[in-house]
Amino acid sequence: MTELTLYHNPRCSKSRSALELLEGRGLTPTIIRYLETPPTAAELQDVLNKLGIAPRQLLRTGEDEYKQLNLADSDLSDEQLIEAMVAHPRLIERPILVAGNRATVGRPPEKVLEILP
Repeated sequence: MTELTLYHNPRCSKSRSALELLEGRGLTPTIIRYLETPPTAAELQDVLNKLGIAPRQLLRTGEDEYKQLNLADSDLSDEQLIEAMVAHPRLIERPILVAGNRATVGRPPEKVLEILP
């Protein structure tokens, strides 16, 4: 069985719904409460690679930190955006399910089902 890892925020309804969908199928993912234990830059880059998206696509643009850090600046490099997300994990879109070499952002939560083995 492929190991499942869920980057989870228990205060987020979408994140809770994604976890319920997985548990409803008898699956118990490894839970990473990324606000308490943020990923390292290397871990986040690995997740981005599995998602197949650029760092900018994983940013939560409605967060205060997004505006305060001027992350809309198109001159910022991918590395700078990743470092901002590591330093301010609220900027990371959620939930993220990683299943082996694949990953998806659970928005809507049902998207997590699309990558199950």
